[in-house]
Amino acid sequence: MSKELRIGVIGPGGRGRIAKEAHLPEKGSKVVACCDINPKVIDKCKEDYGNDVFFCTDYRDLLKQGLDGVIIGSPDWLHEEQGMACIEAGIAIYLEKPFAITIDGCDRMLKRAKEKKVKLFVGHNMRYMTIIRKMKKLVDDGRIGEVKSAWCRHFINYGGDAYFRDWHAEQRYATGLLLQKGAHDIDVIHWICGARSTKVSAFGNLAVYGDLPRKPERPDGSPYTLDRKNEWTDEHWPPKKCTGMNPRIDVEDQTTMIMEMEKGILGAYLQCHFTPDCSRNYTFIGTEGRIENYGDHPDSPIMLWNKRHGYQLIGDEVYRGDELSAEAKAAGHGGSDYTIVGEFVEHVRSGCKTTSTPQAARYSVAAGYLASMSLREGGVPKVVPALPADIEKHQY
Repeated sequence: MSKELRIGVIGPGGRGRIAKEAHLPEKGSKVVACCDINPKVIDKCKEDYGNDVFFCTDYRDLLKQGLDGVIIGSPDWLHEEQGMACIEAGIAIYLEKPFAITIDGCDRMLKRAKEKKVKLFVGHNMRYMTIIRKMKKLVDDGRIGEVKSAWCRHFINYGGDAYFRDWHAEQRYATGLLLQKGAHDIDVIHWICGARSTKVSAFGNLAVYGDLPRKPERPDGSPYTLDRKNEWTDEHWPPKKCTGMNPRIDVEDQTTMIMEMEKGILGAYLQCHFTPDCSRNYTFIGTEGRIENYGDHPDSPIMLWNKRHGYQLIGDEVYRGDELSAEAKAAGHGGSDYTIVGEFVEHVRSGCKTTSTPQAARYSVAAGYLASMSLREGGVPKVVPALPADIEKHQY
């Protein structure tokens, strides 16, 4: 076996928990350093990784520990600062999505990582969900002909729990939920279509959560962060029963985005944060048929219609995602967390080609960012800038 990879984690208490999938000493990778400002998180890290792990509250100290890779799971507005610090230190990065909260932030990291020859990986784990991969294969195999339309409806029943009671509710920390939450769906649409957005327009408003009881501003002005495990509750239904909302709310709780993509493809992305159910529903329509999923779990059905007929709820053919291994099932997010972290570890070790790319992550941020700007300007269309050719072709 080659040398054991030394992995550090910045923000191990949130999405940084996926680092457990990289802590495999018997397979040659080990979490050796964690950084967080919450003592409870550090206590949990000791359980997961052992007392001999280096702990700190300043990520700059973590970067001095002789690491091969860093997993960044901190809140969105810190991604660029901490990502750039890892790049300057020459350490491979797994950066949780979104890549950054601005286009310029993404582009600065892409440029500097190329200059420094640093491996850069962005955690778009939906590309690793078996049902999304199945839809991608059906399209790539030509089962619906040439794709011309792509739609996504995203029903979110936990918006009041997750996005309007802490920092997610503020533009200065998230830009907007078309970027923060929508980055996943925009990326899936781009990936399955094999085309990126070139122009976007959007409309949205704050329909429900804007006038509910709020927390006070903190004396030091610091943002609120929720313990989702303990603060999500069925008592927050219907949505108007929510309390303890973030002191400032200036992002939208429902949005409609229109996407003009390469290859003459048109797309639509609809997001609502006060629905009774929770589901992602994608539709791809081609010149010879269409596919549509009902949910994004591995056993959710994918309907394929490729014959002409009247109303028919069940497709002419029905597919599901591939069976998961026991390890993948335990990891969460439809098995994708296990798969994506495993690919990152292998990428650090060998420089292998990855399913998720930082260029694609940048285009999802760019589309979501400009759609957020569009809706705040009354739906004015925005042109999505292309990456320079050398950045576009670079393998990070």
